[in-house]
Amino acid sequence: MARILIVGGGCLGRELAPRLIEQGHALRITTRDEGHRPEIESTGAECWIGTPDRLATLRGSLEGVTLACWMLARASGDPEQVRVLHGSRLELFVRQIIDTPVRGLIYDASPGVLPPGLLAGGVDIVRSLSELNAIPLRVLAADADDQGWLAAAQEAVEDLLEA
Repeated sequence: MARILIVGGGCLGRELAPRLIEQGHALRITTRDEGHRPEIESTGAECWIGTPDRLATLRGSLEGVTLACWMLARASGDPEQVRVLHGSRLELFVRQIIDTPVRGLIYDASPGVLPPGLLAGGVDIVRSLSELNAIPLRVLAADADDQGWLAAAQEAVEDLLEA
């Protein structure tokens, strides 16, 4: 069993949670909006109120976490804010997990919503930092429907836990 943190508690993150909980894992899902707590908790996951825009709000969410998942490839909103989610915020988050119990990272770079160059920049960040700090990494690039994405995400979790 592992504790898994999903940063980005959107629809797919909430759909992934019951699959992983069914396998015996404990899930913690972040959201910036207290109003999403009932939706997250109804999956069986723990809700953590925090936002990648203010990484200090996520620091405590890493306590006891084995795998961290940055699931923001479908983020929407102000283009500049979305850009930094896959740039400076992502870099600082990965640097933050270095001195925690986190032993694996999943970065969602699935195509379809965000510009490919933006996600490629995020992949470069996570690859270089994970190599430098010996953090096992899986990049999720599921070019599929929601069910295909869920299967690929579940496989990435299983791969990291077996590694």
